[in-house]
Amino acid sequence: MRFVLLAAAALSAASPALAQDPRLDTLERRLTEQQQRIQQLESLVAEQAALLKQVRAERAAAPVAPPPMAVAAALAAPSVAVVAAVPAATGPFRIPGLDVGGDLRVRQELNVSAADARDRGRSVLRARIRAAYTIAPGLTVGAQLATGDPDDPNSTDVTLGSFLDDLNVSLDQAWLRYTHGGLTAYAGKFPNIFQRTDMVWDGDVVPQGLGAVYAADLGGGAKLDARAIYFVIDEAQAARDSDMLGGQIVAAVPLSPALKATLAGGYYHYRLDSVGGADSGDFRSNLIVGGRYRSDFHLLNGIAALAWSGASPRWPVTFTADYVKNLGAAVSADSGFNLELAAGRTAQKGDWRIAYNYSEVGVDAVFAAFSHDNTNIATNYQLHGFGLAYVPVKDVVLDLVLYHYKPLDALYTGTNQPNDWLDRIRLNFLVNF
Repeated sequence: MRFVLLAAAALSAASPALAQDPRLDTLERRLTEQQQRIQQLESLVAEQAALLKQVRAERAAAPVAPPPMAVAAALAAPSVAVVAAVPAATGPFRIPGLDVGGDLRVRQELNVSAADARDRGRSVLRARIRAAYTIAPGLTVGAQLATGDPDDPNSTDVTLGSFLDDLNVSLDQAWLRYTHGGLTAYAGKFPNIFQRTDMVWDGDVVPQGLGAVYAADLGGGAKLDARAIYFVIDEAQAARDSDMLGGQIVAAVPLSPALKATLAGGYYHYRLDSVGGADSGDFRSNLIVGGRYRSDFHLLNGIAALAWSGASPRWPVTFTADYVKNLGAAVSADSGFNLELAAGRTAQKGDWRIAYNYSEVGVDAVFAAFSHDNTNIATNYQLHGFGLAYVPVKDVVLDLVLYHYKPLDALYTGTNQPNDWLDRIRLNFLVNF
């Protein structure tokens, strides 16, 4: 009897423990699920941290450019330009890895001619918005929407008028970018990666095809990089496509703590077998025979710049010289040069910048479809440019620009008067965001 009672007591004591087994299973399952969620969150945090580190590294490696419409960029051949990083998106809706920015420019322009045509004034608007998104470490996609005629490769301006017709807006850029170590590669329709002035490459020209930059740090502040572009110009079904294969070597060397030299040498080889996609705005002032270019365009281009900041950080002084020679020209008017002296900057509130440039360019010295459109003579011109810019508040630039120019060679003046000096005056109001 005592044994029976002891056995019953043992079973009675064990029954509560046996009844808790399902609850223990539930708790263990929940703990396992929570551990899995914690591991997923830790993995997500690590991935986002890697993306953020990559974005910061790309921004740190990207060269800093002045605002797009600083006086240098407004002159016929501005100071050496570089590709600027897209401004970072800020605010409560920021998405990690996404950068968004843009600019809006309103311009009043006056054209004065002694004999060629009547004086003309016009109001001009340009708006652009761009975005870049880092989808994985080293891989970024980007795009830009811009106003302007989508058939004009070197201008995104719109002349106001036409009884309030709406503005044309098009996809101006769409690209993939891959970065690894010192290599940056592009595919699609992407920002121009060459060091340039407007004499050879207008600031609105967006290459399409493939591009790559390989940069090396030589130590002591010296840098060397190689740049190349395969540029698809006109695709044809029956004939050979038109394209350009170009390369450039750029060296930046500090000569002293306050003095820096930049040298760039480039060669751009155009093969223009197909011109079916070209119009009058593409041919512009190059020589044309039978609906085709008279010259080939094999451009040898050299740029040298000296920048001195010893006087004041707000008043750097830059001297830039640009020279081009077309080795494929069919005429002797095959070369051009531009010299520019500028002082000041347009980076912070209260900044001023003043600049002057002088240039002479032969009729077939450059490929006019992609050179500057700051005046109505794309080649065969002699030009003086003056500019004055002021920053009333950060990211806002006011600048006044004057172009004083005339045909260079009377043999290629077309409808222009050989000795008639023309004037174009521009007042720009630019906001960057």
